[in-house]
Amino acid sequence: MRISEEVTFGGAGFDRAGHLRGGAAADLLAAPGTLALALWRGKPLIAGAENAALGWLAPDHPVFAEAGGAPVFLGRDAAGQARFAFDISRWEPADADEDQLRAFFDPTEQHHPALPRDWTFAELRGAMTRLSAEDAELAATSRGLFAWHRSHRFCSRCGAESESAQSGWQRVCPACGGHHFPRTDPVVIMLITRGNSVLLGRSPHWPERMYSLLAGFMEPGETIEAAVRREVAEETAIRVGRVDYLACQPWPYPSSLMIGCHGRAETTEIAIDETEIEHALWLTREETLDAVSGAHPGVAPPRKGAIAEFLLSAWLADRLG
Repeated sequence: MRISEEVTFGGAGFDRAGHLRGGAAADLLAAPGTLALALWRGKPLIAGAENAALGWLAPDHPVFAEAGGAPVFLGRDAAGQARFAFDISRWEPADADEDQLRAFFDPTEQHHPALPRDWTFAELRGAMTRLSAEDAELAATSRGLFAWHRSHRFCSRCGAESESAQSGWQRVCPACGGHHFPRTDPVVIMLITRGNSVLLGRSPHWPERMYSLLAGFMEPGETIEAAVRREVAEETAIRVGRVDYLACQPWPYPSSLMIGCHGRAETTEIAIDETEIEHALWLTREETLDAVSGAHPGVAPPRKGAIAEFLLSAWLADRLG
């Protein structure tokens, strides 16, 4: 797909400088020009009322006193300056709404008193399309790494509590010596078409009217093509023939790689598995255009910035080839 790297989180070619993740990265933390990003409960710091850039700070900024552990080394920017990220989730803002924080999309923003008034911690899905490619890549990387550290505190070999190592890119068990590395879960997401129509579905916990492309986790020993056919068959009973890869998107919710594919349906009759999805339907190209533009009475499109919206828009514009 010629435009695959235009997808949000698609990457900006940031230099991750893996060779510096040992002791050298720690020395860079105090180097002139080094910048760091704060994240609170997965929300990156966004600078300014326009929410168009990450809030980069000097590593000795007072806000990082809230950090519960060592920072993660992200790499070096185009000027060669080091970039880090700190997790300050132990900070407790007075106005945090736990119900909103656990919602499908959290619209609330949190302000730390040590920061400018218009700098806030905001849901990445709400800001991702306004960030530069580099900021989006670094926000996704930071969010995914901290989520991995939170869910992998204990060694999977012996159960002892492990420790962060290699500037946040490993965990090492002091009891058995086990080494653990960040994991990415492969997920297939499918643009399934039949002639002039596309197959969409929705999960019960999604916002009202929201539909998206079908998707599912890959299983061990499975090819991408087989996963596409299995997931579509399980969720809708539609049989899929030819499958082509289109594009992929790192998706830090919490740590998936969305593998976008185009599948050609060989059948059209839908029989949904209600344990998998709430509803599925076929939309013509014209109906899909209405949905994307907000004019369809019963279908709202996937969120902008998600690979589902990217693939649907490319299909509508005949840009898949």
